[in-house]
Formats: sequence, structure tokens, C-alpha cells
Amino acid sequence: MRIRHLLLAGLVAPLLAGCNDSMEAIDLSKVSNKVEYQLSGKIVEEMRKKGMATTSPIMLRIFKEEGVLEVWKAKADQRFDKIAEYKICAWSGRLGPKVKEGDRQAPEGFYQLTRANLNPNSKYYLAINTGYPNSYDRSLGRGGTNLMIHGACSSSGCYSMTDEQVLEIYALARDAFKGGQQTVQLQALPFRMTAENMARHRLSPHYDFWKMLKVGYDNFEVTKRPPEVNVCNKTYVFNQDTGGKGMSPSGACPAMSTPPALAAALSSYNAKYDKDYEAALRKYDNKVWYDPTEAERKAIVANLRKGKELAFAPTGTALEAGKLVSIEEYEAMLSGQAAKQTKGDVKKAETQLSSVGMAPKTDKKADAPAAPATTTVPVPTPNPNEPVATAAVEPAKKPFWKIW
Repeated sequence: MRIRHLLLAGLVAPLLAGCNDSMEAIDLSKVSNKVEYQLSGKIVEEMRKKGMATTSPIMLRIFKEEGVLEVWKAKADQRFDKIAEYKICAWSGRLGPKVKEGDRQAPEGFYQLTRANLNPNSKYYLAINTGYPNSYDRSLGRGGTNLMIHGACSSSGCYSMTDEQVLEIYALARDAFKGGQQTVQLQALPFRMTAENMARHRLSPHYDFWKMLKVGYDNFEVTKRPPEVNVCNKTYVFNQDTGGKGMSPSGACPAMSTPPALAAALSSYNAKYDKDYEAALRKYDNKVWYDPTEAERKAIVANLRKGKELAFAPTGTALEAGKLVSIEEYEAMLSGQAAKQTKGDVKKAETQLSSVGMAPKTDKKADAPAAPATTTVPVPTPNPNEPVATAAVEPAKKPFWKIW
């Protein structure tokens, strides 16, 4: 229990400090034109201090587990710095990618947003289509429609903010498009992909998918520039030089190489990560992170709904509702939910630990399930999903600038 408290203190505290600190109190009744809302003097002054033009490019980054949406913005040197951070009011499902229509999962992956993704006529104040499914999702036969970032604080597969938050996020995107940005990158990630977080989630059936996303996360952490994203062989690839050869999402990947300067920077970054990961494995020996259901997340913030409309449905964060448990406790919790899990996922995870000399130590041979099954949670009415005014079309791959 003490380990869990220390873990949560370390992970949650940074999020509580500075969340939404770009926002001043907004009285929506005094906003006459939400589409042309002008950003507050506070955030404009922050841009000036950081050497950002008000119309310079932006990038969006979402972390599900922490319940955070970040806006990063380009400085004069074309490197990005964080300009705003918001607590996500509601997101549905659990950690893991969206697979099909109706699974209540919010997307995870790398998405390119164009001006057409902005929906000024949303019934839920304002909305930005996430662009799901992208070419990676389609290569795997995944589908779903109308997955948004929108207001109203109610979600059925979306990332839902408060109306005040989405007003500011929409304005930041609008100004970037006015400045000439063609595509805004959205990185929708399960959590901050640190060595500690990856070790906590090492038994998840989504672990291999997350390792793939982590390559893009790492590229951004090293360069502070949105990575160039392509898909081949049903796999994301980032910042790869193909000598001018194109890529097919379902076809074989062409010969690729990482620019030497970037390769050197990533090598140094990964050497530290590997060391930190081994230390995290020792810390979490025979421990599993229980990823809470949406209902369990909602339970811890139930008081926030008091006095609000029925459709207002904050979900809380997975960090607050989840917990670190032993494999035996994990099995018991799943059994209580009448969940059925395969043995293969844990055996695969144990093989991964053994490969680095970190096989879990147990008193008995335990076949732990990899992750709890998704629990269906009633959706508040009305349903916040809706089409954008103009269908979002994934743009042709055209890097904003050459990175190296």
C-alpha cells in the first residue's frame, strides 16, 4: 500500500501543479462569438516570453491515465514548448486503443488534424475531430466514427473537456491554421511513456502496441518537434529516411534509416531508459497495476456531478482509481468482475522479464490475467458524438519542415 501511495504522489503531484494555468476565468455568457474568441492576455503574454508568435504551429498531446491534454507551440527556433495544459473532464473506456464502433474506447495513436477537423457548429459547444481512424487503424481493420475533442464533459469514445477549456483549445488551433499550419499533430497516448510507467503496465495485452507508440513519444522528447509519421507493414514508423520511396500502410516497409544526428540522440536517451526500466522492474517485482473501469473512475468523482445536468459526466483519472496490487490480488479482482483472461499474456510478460534477468518471484506458479475486460457503462444522454461540418480527410504526408 505504501508503494502505491508513493507512486501516486510522484505521478499526480506534477499534474496538479499548473493544470489549466493558461486559463483565466471565462464567463461564457459574455462570449458573443465563440469561433473568433480571442485568447486571454495572460496566455498571449506567456507566448511572448517563450518567443512564440500567436499564429505559430501547435501540437496536441493527450495522456489518458493522467487525464491531461497538453498544447505545445513552436518557438522561433521551430522547437516546441508547452503553452497550456488541461485536465480532461471525461474520457470513456479504459487504457488501450479503439478497435471498433461502439467499444466506448477513446483512440490512441498519432493523428493529423486539418482545418476541416474543426467543427464550429458542434452541439457540444465546439469540437475538433481526432481523425480516427487513420491509415494505421484502417490497415488493421479498425473503425469508428465521430471521435472528438469537444465540450460538455460527457464522453462515449471522445475526449471531452469543459466548454471553457475547449473554447481556448479551439482558439489555439484556429490561430495556428491562420498562420499557415497545414496539419496539427495529435498524439493520443495511454500515459507518459517513462520507464516507470512502462514497467507498471508491462503485463498489459497492449504493451507491444504501446512500445510502438513510445518510439514516436521518444522522438518528440529528444527533438521537441512533432515527428514525421508514416505507416508501413501495419506499423507506425517515425522520422525515417526512405530515399524518396513511398510507404503503403499494409505493404512491406522500404529500406529505411534514421538520420545520424537523431540516431545518436536517441541512443543516449534509450541507454538511460534501459537502466531506469531495469530499476523499475525490481521495484515492481511480482506487482501489477490494476487499470480501473470507467465506472470505478466515475465513482471517485461522483460528487462533482451534484447540481449539474445529467449529461455532465466527469470520469476522474485512472491514476486515482487504479492501484498497484500483487498478482494474486489482481486475479481475485478480475474474478470478482467475472472476467475471463488468457494465460498467454502473462507468460509472454514473464518471458520479457526473464530476458533481462528479472523474472517475477512468486511462492506459487501463478497464471495472472493480462488485463481486465472492458465493463459496459451507461452513456449519459444526449450522446455527444456527432459529425463535423466537413468530413475530415487525412492529408498526404507532407512534413512541416525537415527535422535534421
